Amino acid sequence: MNGTTALPPWLPTAPCTPGRCTAHPDDPAPDPDPGAGLPRAVARLTAGTGAVLLGVLLAPAAALLPPAARLALVRLWTRAVVRAFGVRVRYGGSPVATGPLLVVANHVSWLDVPLLAAVLPARTVAKAEVRHWPVLGVLAALGGTLFIDRDRLRALPGTVRAMTAVLAGGGRVAVFPEGSTWCGRERGRFRPAAFQAALDAGCAVQPVRIDYRPADAAAYVGDDPLGASLWRVVTTRCLTAEVRLADPLPSGRHPDRRALAAAAQRAVARQDAVRQDATGRVPAQRAAASDSAYLPPLSVHQRARPRPAAASSSRTPS
Repeated sequence: MNGTTALPPWLPTAPCTPGRCTAHPDDPAPDPDPGAGLPRAVARLTAGTGAVLLGVLLAPAAALLPPAARLALVRLWTRAVVRAFGVRVRYGGSPVATGPLLVVANHVSWLDVPLLAAVLPARTVAKAEVRHWPVLGVLAALGGTLFIDRDRLRALPGTVRAMTAVLAGGGRVAVFPEGSTWCGRERGRFRPAAFQAALDAGCAVQPVRIDYRPADAAAYVGDDPLGASLWRVVTTRCLTAEVRLADPLPSGRHPDRRALAAAAQRAVARQDAVRQDATGRVPAQRAAASDSAYLPPLSVHQRARPRPAAASSSRTPS
């Protein structure tokens, strides 16, 4: 949803723009797959879109399944969606804590949502406009997305209360506390508001780091059209996503939401050492012993109206 209207001053923004990030001068441009070319790119785009539409058709029936079966189906479907778009995925890190969990991750791309859902199905916080998107809006609503009106600062406490209710009921909530997509080379500060829900519910926080190689192919920033982002993804050779889980953070060990947010951000940053391990390998991710009975969010966090200046994208308020 491109536009020229200035964003409210409280919304997080990132300096990342398509011109600066998706064609970064320090990185080679994403190479089209030489063995694929246009036919395979079209096939990937068709397969990925078809997998998303299949989720729309199956969501009502999946809701009738027992929780364990439903979550297994969700994991299978979200991994299939990402793979259909031609993205290879590596999962690694610490075992997942059981029970209620606030999942927080850095935000680079629309791919972040299915990548998280493939390992940690949860209800995601998304902007209210997503509800009205063709296909994806229906999928988001069916997936239990927690919608927020980002232009109304007064709506934020209500969203935090809704998150707290889900967590207190034993569920999971996923949020991108940077409040905006960043290119992956630069990262934003974790805004503290969402962490109040973990404190109020007395649940742990699961920090997650998401990286892409090449980063410029996956980055979805600023006023970048979704179609252009999709095309970069399906035409990029060997696009790889790495999802690494840090150790869960007990919320009770931190005095307030700002301290908890800072601890989560440090935990995400430390995962860079795992990525740069000399072996080049990431420990295998163990499946969770149990899960909440919630379908994952089936929405994507897209761009908002860009500022006239270099700051560009905005997803969720802090």
